[in-house]
Amino acid sequence: MPAAAWIFPGQGSQRVGMGRALAESEPIAREVYDRVDDALGFALSDIIFSGPDEELVATRNQQPALLATSIAYLEVLKLRGQVPDPQFVAGHSLGEYSALVASGALDLADGARLVRRRGELMEQHGLGGMIAVLGLDDQVLSEIAALSETEIANINAPGQITLSGRSEALERATQLAREAGARRVVPLAVNVAFHCSLMQPVVAELKPMIDATPFNQPSVPLIANVDARLLSEPDELRVELAEQITASVRWVDVIQRAMEHGVSSLFEIGPGKVLSGLATRIGRELETAHAEAFLRD
Repeated sequence: MPAAAWIFPGQGSQRVGMGRALAESEPIAREVYDRVDDALGFALSDIIFSGPDEELVATRNQQPALLATSIAYLEVLKLRGQVPDPQFVAGHSLGEYSALVASGALDLADGARLVRRRGELMEQHGLGGMIAVLGLDDQVLSEIAALSETEIANINAPGQITLSGRSEALERATQLAREAGARRVVPLAVNVAFHCSLMQPVVAELKPMIDATPFNQPSVPLIANVDARLLSEPDELRVELAEQITASVRWVDVIQRAMEHGVSSLFEIGPGKVLSGLATRIGRELETAHAEAFLRD
């Protein structure tokens, strides 16, 4: 049987109503949402299922909502026998928390409390924004980032990279990218400069909470966002969750590392299929599947 990995999406994959049909039909999915509601002390599931959209997209809600939905999907897929056992797990940014819950390294309730606080702090300290640049390679974008005083936030696929920074720096980066021949430069609908040094205050406040949270050895290694290393030790996982707040998400390296270790099949567990699309641009021979194709949620 081909080696498989589970991959979990990050912010931007949410939609009002995600998981509602499963929670109504599958007790195991409803239990996941109930556990997250209990951990947070309010009915986040009401916002997930019914909105309004402006509440769901708020970072403080969006992050635990995506964690809860990804794990609800996973539990149903496992119950139905529709997902292969993985050799590795990985998650895009916030998705690392889902991956760690899925691997048993992190308790669902602890994960929900961590990402809720992570989202609150990002809103509190948020400034600047992000742009997606299409059609330029890593080296050119690195030079543009240095000249514009922005930072590379996500290396999502060949020719698809995002930059983070202050608003005026992003304007300069946009101009430079267009002059360098970028196919498109797209401002992202966020008001926070994720995955750059502007998020350092979030690290300072969240790290003590991460360090105080119990972690177990995962059932399979996590392929880390920061440097694509294989992580299995609790202390390494704590360091990763702190460092990834300001570090680039090196998603191309993550997928390539999985392939180096024999992975030929990726299963995206969570709403949407963004990561599946990115994966096939990184490794055209990869087989991909996404949860909603099986769940019809």
